[in-house]
Parts: sequence; C-alpha cells; structure tokens
Amino acid sequence: MPPSAAPLRLLLAGATGAVGREVLAAALADPRFQQVVAPTRRPLPAHPRLLNPVLDFATLPADAPWWQVDAVICTLGTTIKAAGSQAAFAAVDRDLPIEVGRLARAAGASRYALNSSLGASAQGNFYLRTKAQAEAGIRALGYPVCTVVRPSLIDARREESRPGERIGLAIARALRPLIPRRYRAVPAARIAQALLAGVLREQPGVDIVESEQLQA
Repeated sequence: MPPSAAPLRLLLAGATGAVGREVLAAALADPRFQQVVAPTRRPLPAHPRLLNPVLDFATLPADAPWWQVDAVICTLGTTIKAAGSQAAFAAVDRDLPIEVGRLARAAGASRYALNSSLGASAQGNFYLRTKAQAEAGIRALGYPVCTVVRPSLIDARREESRPGERIGLAIARALRPLIPRRYRAVPAARIAQALLAGVLREQPGVDIVESEQLQA
C-alpha cells in the first residue's frame, strides 16, 4: 500500500455531482494527489493533472489502463424518480460503486472512500437497504483502507432539479439550531473533505464517518 506521503493517483467516480465536483476541485488543488482520473459521460474542463475518460457507464471498459490507481472515491448517486425505477436506482447507487471498486482493486488500488447515506441499514427502506448493500459489496472487495461517509441531507446547489430536496434544505437551514446534529444538512464541501481524508489515512481497516461527525 503506497504511503500517503507519496502523491496518489486517484480515481473519482461521480465527478459531475454535487459532492463529486467538490472532491475534484479539492483533489486537483492538493499536491498529495499526482493525478485524478475522472470518468464522465460528458467532457470536463481540462486540467494538467486530470485524466477524463468520456464513456457510457453502462459498459465500463475492464481493460482500460486508467484503472491502475492507488485510491478510489465514489460519489455516484441518483434518485428513484430520476432513475425511473428501483432497479435503475440500484444500478447507479449499488452496482456501479461496487463494479468500479472491483475493477480498480483488480488493478492494484488499495484505498476506497464511498459517499453513502445516513441510516444505511439492511433493515431500512429500499433506499437505505440499497446503500447498505453498496457498503457491504465494497467491504467484500478487500480494500486495506476503506472509508464510508454517511451524510444526512446534502447542502449543495445541484444541476438537476430536485424540488423535494430544495424544500427540505430550506426547512433544514431555517430550523438548523433546533435539529439534532446527526440530522442537520451537511455542506457538500465538508463531505468531500471527509472522503479525501479517508483515502489519505494510513490506518488500515474500515472507518465509518457518521453525519454528526461532519458537523462543524
């Protein structure tokens, strides 16, 4: 496992999402990362340390050389409404994070950080069960260093329309002092910091970062 003192090659899955954009900007500005590999469906702005494969996530190229990284951060996520069905949602929030992790692990990656959800549990509703299944699938891949971040509602501007989330954020911001720390909305940048810290840590094992730990 390469020491974090040496610049890491980082694979970022989900670079165009609210948290992924924060991870990408922070990683490209951090000399501890030698290169960021960010596969996306549409091109990203060029950067000297960014490798941006443009592809269809439905058919990941298993033999691509850019799987050879030190660390993976996954911020992939959608909603059941946007996906169109529970099966399509699970394909993005469970199957893709596991498959990305499997391919990178086979190519030598030793660190993985996943953006999951508050309350992820095998006993939860469909959404929370799917998140728990993603966590379990990634842990089963045997990454020496694995971090799972479980934020509450994400406080961020999104490119896609999520009316319910906008209403929830407005209420959460107005009532923030009255809401227990565990359930307060978490800024996307703070989640990104936790994910980056997760792949930079040296302690082996699985670390679960709960939402209340992300609060200032």
